[in-house]
This record gives sequence, structure tokens and C-alpha cells, in this order.
Amino acid sequence: MPEPAPMTMTDEEVVTRVLGGETALFEVIMRRYNQRIYRAARAITRDDSNAEDIMQAAYVRAYEHLRQFSGGASFGAWLTRIAVNEALGRLRHAKRYDEPEGEGDRMDRFASPTLNPEQAAANAETSRLLESLIENLPDGNRAVFVLRDVEGMSTIETSHALGITEDNVKVRLHRARATLRVGLSAYASHEARHAFAFHARRCDRVVKSVFDRILAPASIARN
Repeated sequence: MPEPAPMTMTDEEVVTRVLGGETALFEVIMRRYNQRIYRAARAITRDDSNAEDIMQAAYVRAYEHLRQFSGGASFGAWLTRIAVNEALGRLRHAKRYDEPEGEGDRMDRFASPTLNPEQAAANAETSRLLESLIENLPDGNRAVFVLRDVEGMSTIETSHALGITEDNVKVRLHRARATLRVGLSAYASHEARHAFAFHARRCDRVVKSVFDRILAPASIARN
């Protein structure tokens, strides 16, 4: 029976094969989770360049500790928790919890090329408004909202990723949604899935940077 194509394999199958020496398959993990990890990191740091650095560090750390993945939580939640810890660690180190960052790389270039100019402008404006509303949520509520409503993670996955109880996830999500409804009403949950897109060019850059780091030397053998 032929082996399944890499992109159709489960996370656990990919991890098993990476641990078995097929290092190149780690790219499947990165491309599968780049969007989520970027959004999680950015939700915490509110800074595009920091989020990308955190992504790379999180992937390297995950690669180096793949053997420690126990399967108690989903692989996605395990990986997201690594990124969240990295982001929080950097915030603590920099002591910048309440400092708003600059505009950075605004994520408003997602409109379909088939849209007419009026539709594209309306979509871009809606997303800019939503990004601004999400950006101004309290830190804990913002992270929960991004993971639950933007990334579609379950309550238990979000709980594992952020290291908080499921009840806290529910409370923070309720507060975030209530705040966003004031500014954006019914668009809050639906249109959020278009915000903070992680574009292909940046995806390629992260993949290349991570492989540059994990292949010299191959540190996975030490774990």
C-alpha cells in the first residue's frame, strides 16, 4: 500500500516520521500551523515583526522537543502553547505589556482579485475596523478571542494553549465578544476569519529560517 501524501497525514503521523529521520517533513507542520501560530503570537504582542520572530523560535523549540509531545492534548494545542509561552516570555523580558505598537504590516491585502473596487474597499475597511477593535481588547480577552473565534480552536484546546481553565476561556471569550459587538455588531465572529492573514511570502520566509536553524546541527537526536 502506498504511503499517504504528506499533506494528508495527521499531525501525529508527520511527527512520527520526522522523529524517524525525515526532517524535511517538518515543513508540513509549519505550513499547516503558520496562520494559527502567527495569530496567537500577534494577539499577545500586537507587533508583526515580533510575532514572526516568535513563530521561528517556537518552531525550533517544538522541533527540538518533539519527543516530549505526549499526545495528552492535540498537537496543535501543544504547539500553540509553546508559541504562547515564547510570546509571554518576551513580553515579560521587555516589560512592554501596555505599550501599543506601531502600525506594522497591516493585514488588509486579502481581498479577492475578482472583487470590484467598491467591494474590495468595503472588505478592506471592515477588516481594518475589526483589527482595530481586536487590537484594543484587554490582553487576556484578545488572546482567547483570536484562538477561539479567529482560529476556531475548541475551548479545551484554548485552555491547554494559554494555560488557563476552561471556565476562564468561556468568561474571557464572552467579554471579548460583548466588547466587539458594541463596535462591529454581527460582523464580529464572521468577518474575524479574514483578519491578520499570514501571506505566502512570509510563510516561505519562516519555513526557510526555521530549517536554517534546525538543520545545523540536527539537535533532535539529542532529545
